[in-house]
Amino acid sequence: MTGDGMNMDRVISVVGHAAIDLLFDVENIAVHNESQPIIDYHEYYGGGAANIAVGIARLGGSCQLISAVGGDFEASGYEAELERQGVDLSLLYRFRDEKSTRAFVFTDRDHHQSTYFYWGASGHLQELKPTAVDFVHLATSDSTYNARIAKKAGFVSFDPGQDLVTYSRENLESILENTNMLFTNKHEIQRVCDMTKKSFEDILAMIETVIVTYDVQGSVIHHAGEAIRIPVVTVKAQDPTGAGDAYRAGFLLAYTRNYPLEACGKIGSTVASFAVQSIGCQTDLPTWEEMEKRYEEHFGKLVPPA
Repeated sequence: MTGDGMNMDRVISVVGHAAIDLLFDVENIAVHNESQPIIDYHEYYGGGAANIAVGIARLGGSCQLISAVGGDFEASGYEAELERQGVDLSLLYRFRDEKSTRAFVFTDRDHHQSTYFYWGASGHLQELKPTAVDFVHLATSDSTYNARIAKKAGFVSFDPGQDLVTYSRENLESILENTNMLFTNKHEIQRVCDMTKKSFEDILAMIETVIVTYDVQGSVIHHAGEAIRIPVVTVKAQDPTGAGDAYRAGFLLAYTRNYPLEACGKIGSTVASFAVQSIGCQTDLPTWEEMEKRYEEHFGKLVPPA
């Protein structure tokens, strides 16, 4: 069963950032009133929502990106790249007088990092009224926009990610009340519990499927009282950035193709293994056929859903 043979995929709408990532290698992280030399720097296309959308498109799925971009988005080449990958951009919000979102990441020789994030046009999402969509994944984004679109979507997958600190309790609870599937890492799920004053068991009772990732320990899928453990697919890693987005892309597409949850997790883990092989979140994402080959090397035959 290959991506080429599936032209009836459910469209996955992905909400969040399409950012240009500027990655700097430095001798040391500068402190106040100090200058440090930059050894080298690289520019990549990124942003959690765009990473997931590209991952789905590369696997042969149907996806659309819902994001706010600036007047420089087309000139940056990012728009053309997303179109080339097959991502539907018909729901982009364009703000010609704003700059597009950017992330500036400084990494020293001991692998300590300092990150600065420029929201740019994404800051306007809080003002906008979303249209209704069928199946939506809420990546890191403006919490008020996510809360609005969660109420209109047929199915909601939610990943608050690093933006969780920007959520009000009201917006977080509003989204969770409409969430069918929740993705977090081990730190974020604790923060969700703390912010909502709920136990982990309360969250599991609220939401049909909860996926918690544990870095090199893999992930656990909680569903209907069962905890399904998913191992990582071990490869020689160059850059862990983007692994979570790749996991979500594989998981969500497999889920919409009616694979069992365990297979969804293993597909997600397999797609993530490609992302970490190269620097840049979208550099080495696989096709469905490439994913399937590596999946079967690690997990055995990938059986198509009946």
